[in-house]
Amino acid sequence: MNRPHHDERARIREAMDRLLAGEATASNGSLTVVALAAEAGVHRMALLKRHVDLKNEFYERVRAETRQVPETEKRLRETVTKLKNTVANQKAEIEELRRQVTRLTFASAVLTHDRDERVERTPVPDNVVAFPQSTT
Repeated sequence: MNRPHHDERARIREAMDRLLAGEATASNGSLTVVALAAEAGVHRMALLKRHVDLKNEFYERVRAETRQVPETEKRLRETVTKLKNTVANQKAEIEELRRQVTRLTFASAVLTHDRDERVERTPVPDNVVAFPQSTT
């Protein structure tokens, strides 16, 4: 590993220690990758691309040392909960629409049957020739 990356890694580890100790100097002190990058003086993409192991180590330490769930995981869990509620609501709505389609189909069949019976019972005057009923 070349020297600049080694220095970067050392700064990131020192920043981890400061953040976990609650002694942030260059960031807002939150336990996020953004705060870690700011505290270490590196671009956050360096953590996400070159130092993924350090990012994972940081989150493991957050979980172990502070007994907290990282903010990103909290947001993901909230999103998953919202999406599960949305899916449940949509399933209920689909079921209600299916029941409504069934009821409307039955109502249409009854109305069509009643209409056909009325047409057959209506007397036709002697001077009127009825057209044959279409089957469509």
